[in-house]
Amino acid sequence: MRTLLRPIVLLTVVFLLSACGKNDDTSRLISRSARVFGTIPDAQTRDAAALVELGRELYFSEHLSANRTQSCNSCHPVDGNGSGADLLPTSPGALGAPGRRNTPTVLNAALHGSQFWDGRAGTLEEQATGPILNPIEMAMSSPEEVEERLRKGEIVDPRIIRAAFPDEADPFTLDHAARALAAFERTLRTTDRFDAFQNGHRDALSAHEQQGLDLFMRYGCTSCHNGPLLGGERFQKMGIVNPYDNEEDRGRYEVTSKPIDQFVFKVPSLRNVAATPPYFHDGRIRTLEEAVERMVWHQLGTEIPAEDRDAIVAFLGSLSGKLVDAD
Repeated sequence: MRTLLRPIVLLTVVFLLSACGKNDDTSRLISRSARVFGTIPDAQTRDAAALVELGRELYFSEHLSANRTQSCNSCHPVDGNGSGADLLPTSPGALGAPGRRNTPTVLNAALHGSQFWDGRAGTLEEQATGPILNPIEMAMSSPEEVEERLRKGEIVDPRIIRAAFPDEADPFTLDHAARALAAFERTLRTTDRFDAFQNGHRDALSAHEQQGLDLFMRYGCTSCHNGPLLGGERFQKMGIVNPYDNEEDRGRYEVTSKPIDQFVFKVPSLRNVAATPPYFHDGRIRTLEEAVERMVWHQLGTEIPAEDRDAIVAFLGSLSGKLVDAD
């Protein structure tokens, strides 16, 4: 009897030690990840409900474009299962002409350090006026044209505008519209399995995804893709070691005229990245696998083994989330 029990006891001890080891590894990974990234803050906003509602109405109104065919939601869809980006290399504007750069997701944009790939807007309010007046995007000719439509009720019901700005003598201005759009966009925050993992839910990430997270940090991707959004807070040159093959777009240099800013772009957030192909500022990279390979090559100067790439891609898939207030 003792002879039979001994192997069983040994197997039980080995199993328990193995399980404890895995748990310790997971605990360390959670702790390290929380220090490097942290979770997305909740979507609570101090903006008045009436202001957010006006922003929502403006966001979905096609009458905010020159020929009344395009809304903010056309390029940044957030209804249904929208990922906040239209999944095109570059987006066609109201008049049909394509833009220069890939449309980034609007989800979690309120947490970015700046707006646009070149960071030319410092706030959501400043960003909101850009596409409206851009001749390629929504193509409104002037602030005055926007304001005339607002006063006439051609974009949204004027009563909604007055309710959002009850103390304003003239709430029908582009500036007020931008403030409302920004208030709505501040509510577009997501939650995902990676946040759950960092909050202590060990099984939120599979073993393969945890391996990918560990590799993501070991390869040094976190030197740029850090913070709650895994990016969105700083600028970096595209092609630190090996130049990127698109040298027509000179990035932030077009804003600052500083030679040091040649081919420098805002580091994109990786939240929801698996749901927002194609990739990079020009939308030339079609798959997440290629994007990982390219980044390791251009930024680190090395080639990544397929098994490491696939594990990192698996981890990036855990960053796909849903809006905090979504059903």
